[in-house]
Amino acid sequence: MIIFRYLTREVLQSTFAVTAVLMLIITSARLIKYLADAAAGKLDASAVFLVLMYRLPGFLELLLPLGLFLGILLAYGRLYLDSEMVVFSATGFSPNRLLLYTLGPACLVAVIVASLSLYVSPTGLARAEQVFVQQESRSELDLVTPGRFLSQSGQGQVTYAEALEEGRLKQVFITQRGNSGKPVVLVAESAERRIMPENGKRFLVLLEGNRFDGQPGRADFRHTQFSEYGVQLPEPELTAEIRDLDAQPTGLLLRSDDQRERATLHWRLSLPVLALVVAMMAVPLSHTNPRQGRFAKLIPSILVYLLYLGILTTVRSSMEKGQLPVAALWLTHLLFIILAANLMYAGRFWSRMFQYLIPHELLRKIRRTRA
Repeated sequence: MIIFRYLTREVLQSTFAVTAVLMLIITSARLIKYLADAAAGKLDASAVFLVLMYRLPGFLELLLPLGLFLGILLAYGRLYLDSEMVVFSATGFSPNRLLLYTLGPACLVAVIVASLSLYVSPTGLARAEQVFVQQESRSELDLVTPGRFLSQSGQGQVTYAEALEEGRLKQVFITQRGNSGKPVVLVAESAERRIMPENGKRFLVLLEGNRFDGQPGRADFRHTQFSEYGVQLPEPELTAEIRDLDAQPTGLLLRSDDQRERATLHWRLSLPVLALVVAMMAVPLSHTNPRQGRFAKLIPSILVYLLYLGILTTVRSSMEKGQLPVAALWLTHLLFIILAANLMYAGRFWSRMFQYLIPHELLRKIRRTRA
């Protein structure tokens, strides 16, 4: 029991430390993107951290299995490097027992991943989608602060309004680039938002104003007066990063017969299994010769994990398109369980096969190079 607590503490400490670092990297990248959207006027600054908080469970459900995998590799790699595993083996601590003890913290991580994938993450994505819908429903009137210039760098447009009264902008000034690249300046007494019923396009309609095309003093400079002038507003883009299926509650997916929804359900159910399978693979992969160093097998092991996750995501995509049955996802897990068992119990066999297939002279050269 003392060894179990010791191994569990080592694995969990490494797991949560690695997961925290990965979360910091991922959240920093998403935060930069949301801040860029806020700077472009697509997202309100007050909603940036709210959206990021709602997206955290979705990031965590994928990072925790990777954190567990790397945590076992790092924790057990240190034990092999310090010859503690040699001491365990000398006292009768078998590889089967090591695997059994490792499944203890792995089951804890799997339970956390299951709660995230089945409930917390869909709820967070649904609320983030609500925030995005609220942001996209804002008009140019909501974006413009009276007395301040609004620069929308993605569109090359600058908007200014002196006041906002009764849902209308007063004394509006807009500068933008025309199709030919020439500057266009619009000045109007007021402006309001309108939605075209035939196509749903959104327009900011300027009332009683003037349009100036080109630069003053040139022959192609034009001045046009208008009573109404429509400026098309950009189409919403924020909700595109959240799929409707990912935000649906798991209870609805359980009662659905749709192929795409069933694929999403089985994907959520498979994430806890992913955590258990990678823990089984990490135990034999963590076996390290003290001469090789603690990180000798880290990169090959990460490649194995990326292959596993890549196959799963490819199978999920094919399932949603109806190209593969749902059983293909679980067959992938079964194949990697067989791989883990192969690494665990047939490692010496493959090592001997490797020595048999490769000429002895080449093996001697390899050993001399390592020495």
